[in-house]
Amino acid sequence: MTNHLLTHDITSQIGSCMPLSMMRIGAIIHSLKIRPGQGAKFVRAAGTSAKILKEPTSKYVLVRLPSGTERLINSRCRAVIGSVSNPSHGAKKLSKAGQNRWLGQRPKVRGVAMNPIDHPHGGGEGKSKGRHSVTPWGKPTKGGYKTASPEKKKRLYVH
Repeated sequence: MTNHLLTHDITSQIGSCMPLSMMRIGAIIHSLKIRPGQGAKFVRAAGTSAKILKEPTSKYVLVRLPSGTERLINSRCRAVIGSVSNPSHGAKKLSKAGQNRWLGQRPKVRGVAMNPIDHPHGGGEGKSKGRHSVTPWGKPTKGGYKTASPEKKKRLYVH
């Protein structure tokens, strides 16, 4: 019995929490901390997981987040092996509009259904938009319009 426990690899157990430096390449992880000693900040939503891409060589580990971005994280930070449960959470159908309100979500009104004072797409005769897709404040929404500052990207992400 004790011999069986000695040969069992503890790092491959799903649900065990340990520093990233002790994990293998390709490990699926969740509840990832950004700074050592701080609480989990990344990969906490239902059904999500991240993946370790490079061996912890020195101080940082390369991790692919659920958004697809790759980020260097301190190797002393801890994470849990495995993925978060309930992957079908996002696929749940709501039976009526009131169910969305119970969840704290307000109705989404289209810009073309508003008046010109309320939205740049508002007004006009019939179903007319009259310009490219923009936010209620006039900033472009489609076509690759960059919103994140380049300085922040340089600090946080690996390209």
